[in-house]
Amino acid sequence: MKAFLKALQVQRWDDHRYYHHSRINQSLHFVSALSFISAYVMMFYNPVAAALTGWLVSMTTRQAGHFFFEPKGYDTVNQASHEHKEEIKVGYNLRRKLVLIAIWAVAPLLLFVDPTLFGIFEPASGKSELIDQIALIWLFVGIGGLIFRTVHLFFIRDVQTGLVWMTKILTDPFHDLKLYCTAPLHLLRGELIDPMQHEQGA
Repeated sequence: MKAFLKALQVQRWDDHRYYHHSRINQSLHFVSALSFISAYVMMFYNPVAAALTGWLVSMTTRQAGHFFFEPKGYDTVNQASHEHKEEIKVGYNLRRKLVLIAIWAVAPLLLFVDPTLFGIFEPASGKSELIDQIALIWLFVGIGGLIFRTVHLFFIRDVQTGLVWMTKILTDPFHDLKLYCTAPLHLLRGELIDPMQHEQGA
């Protein structure tokens, strides 16, 4: 268990120091964390609303921060190029995220090819039912993306790395809430880049 928790701490630290320099990105992660936690709660009584919140609010704010605001140049703090960081990224780097987002975007089109989605659904009788079905497809895409990368890591790394990464992803909203709750204040003070002066585990 100690080795598992240590590996989790390392993955979290690497993710923060390599991919969260921008205070805008951190602030968007704070918003994303709040909405993801809301989606977790909604999963118990309204999976459709949870999926819509998770993809349209949580994932949109989260990934916008990475794609549009995070610096892509040489990282002088960690002495690493953007290309190097993308290579060693354990989970979804920007290229893999683009693939996942593309799958998310085109997945609802399956309902236009087959309104029953190969017998899973009854054909939607109205806009509300169609939105519900799209949300359930997106829920499947999210769960599938998590499971796929976890199992993929079993083979290209090891089982522990995969399970640690899955644990990290599922608990990121709670960790990000704590880590980035002050980011909006720094942003209001005009600080666009985190100087990264804190120590690992702080």
